[in-house]
Amino acid sequence: MSTPFPFTAVVGQDDLRLALLLNAVSPAVGGVLVRGEKGTAKSTAVRALSALMPEVDVVPGCRFSCDPHSPDPGCPDGPHEPGAGVARPARMVELPVGASEDRLVGALDIERALAEGVKAFEPGLLADAHRGILYVDEVNLLHDHLVDLLLDAAAMGASYVEREGVSVRHASRFLLVGTMNPEEGELRPQLLDRFGLTVEVSASREPDQRVEVVRRRLAHDDDPAGFAARWADEEAAVRARIAAARELLPSVRLGDGALRQIAATCAAFEVDGMRADIVMARTATALAAWAGRTDVLAEDVRQAALLALPHRRRRNPFDAPGLDEDKLDETLEEFGGQDGDGGGDDDPDPGPDGPGGPGGQPEPDDAPQGDGDAAARPEAGEGGEPRPSGAGEQSPVRAAEPFRTKVLSVPGLGEGAAGRRSRARTEHGRTTGARRPRGALTKLHLAATVQAAAPHQRARGRSGRGLVVRRDDLRQATREGREGNLVLFVVDASGSMAARQRMGAVKGAVLSLLLDAYQRRDKVGLVTFRGAAAEVALPPTSSVDAAAARLESLPTGGRTPLAAGLLRAHEVLRVERLRDPARRALVVVVTDGRATGGPEPVALAGRAARLFAAEGVASVVVDCESGPVRLGLAGRLADELGGTAVTLDELRADAIAGLVRDVQGTRRAA
Repeated sequence: MSTPFPFTAVVGQDDLRLALLLNAVSPAVGGVLVRGEKGTAKSTAVRALSALMPEVDVVPGCRFSCDPHSPDPGCPDGPHEPGAGVARPARMVELPVGASEDRLVGALDIERALAEGVKAFEPGLLADAHRGILYVDEVNLLHDHLVDLLLDAAAMGASYVEREGVSVRHASRFLLVGTMNPEEGELRPQLLDRFGLTVEVSASREPDQRVEVVRRRLAHDDDPAGFAARWADEEAAVRARIAAARELLPSVRLGDGALRQIAATCAAFEVDGMRADIVMARTATALAAWAGRTDVLAEDVRQAALLALPHRRRRNPFDAPGLDEDKLDETLEEFGGQDGDGGGDDDPDPGPDGPGGPGGQPEPDDAPQGDGDAAARPEAGEGGEPRPSGAGEQSPVRAAEPFRTKVLSVPGLGEGAAGRRSRARTEHGRTTGARRPRGALTKLHLAATVQAAAPHQRARGRSGRGLVVRRDDLRQATREGREGNLVLFVVDASGSMAARQRMGAVKGAVLSLLLDAYQRRDKVGLVTFRGAAAEVALPPTSSVDAAAARLESLPTGGRTPLAAGLLRAHEVLRVERLRDPARRALVVVVTDGRATGGPEPVALAGRAARLFAAEGVASVVVDCESGPVRLGLAGRLADELGGTAVTLDELRADAIAGLVRDVQGTRRAA
């Protein structure tokens, strides 16, 4: 077994370590979500936490880690009589992103259940994590149906396995810890709210600190056991401090003043529901216990707000989480000092130093914009046109106000990743038929199974009431649900598109579609073409936030290499099919249809467009041509693509909603 990196040897990341330690002191805080760029010790710190957790007493031989002092009366391995137990370290169970449902909740032997009436149950990860830590790396990439199961278990403190009327239940209370890179996509709001605390982490820009990170990492890799031994005293000290804080926790007093500050803060930041208030109260209490105090102070409430509220405040989907700290301080000052425990000084004592000391305050998430941001959006020149920022190029234009769109769907029936857009064969959804199972049986079609087994009962010597079922009789239910798609935007950023009003409307329309993709859990990509070539501004990703940011900073100007844009988009789709062959694509081309530059640019663009039509790729052309004289070039491009065209003036809610339906109708007519 490999020696984990010591928790106390992690350099910096004070907020991350503090949030993890507070959950070790009070598991009722509700877990931690760690957001940050890759290579910032997120997973290292989480895995190191398990070595600091106090041991738990369990019933000997129980696969579900029942507490011997109050065993679960419904435990599948029970009933257990209260008594002495055995101590073991708290477990940290890792949930892989690609785990199956049976691996998470456990597997029930359907064949034995039907033939013998026996509940043969193999526990899953939710059973292993009971009274321990459930760690999900890249939690934002977890499949929706696994997220639903996690939500149910976290809400009820129990896991239920249901298979055609056969039910098994066991306790499942765990500390949920997740890590994620926001560049790879956001988390569903329902699961986001289940994490008690959230922490933003980033790599240090201080050379000395970076040197120390590398030095410790290399030392650990060269001699893990020796490195851990050098940090054994620090680990023991933190472990003892956790134990002392746990003992002190029931004695901590949360006065009315602190409660008023908590309630006022949650109201001021317009968080939904009451979970934020409860989590803040528990976090502030744990902070006081960690600092060795029996009274909750204003500094505890402030730190609790910084950890518990950023991911719960109301914000637009593309806004980064964070709190206005000036507003937070004003609220705490206004409602502080009611009974002596909610006041505190304006500049409170940061508390003891050391790993995760309560003095660690996170940097503001909403950093002020400097002159560079102002330079990115200069004032318009005469005539409402943007002032040029370089030869043949105009500065980025702000997107118009986005609007709500209806569902865009790809025609046919797919088999892609779970989502909320197009029809697909999925493991979850309404049952549409039955088939022989390929591999392990996951969803039994009971009627089809009985129908397959019934003709053979006499030949199999059936004598009792039970049905004699063989493996060949089992039938898997086929189900239809929804899948997520790849929405690939191909945006013309040439000089002919550079009119400020027109480009603002184009960006607003694309931003509206990105909002829809965010809600329907699609992957998105962005190809732009201008000047002499096309570029992949954003490779296909689940992070629509990144797509919105690239769109906002998109400059315009130069010639219109339409063929290059289409060919680059075709190459992106080809590569993406190799990575994810089941995910279907919708191509949205935003252009006025002009093609300039190079020999025979119009003919070359037509040949490139016919590649999409030959492969049956669903496509929409957003016609951005304006003025009294219109050439209809975008309509011809749509015909070449085998899709449909819509004018820029029609890019409002109802018009956009019908684009793919028009695509379906056009293709049926063809």
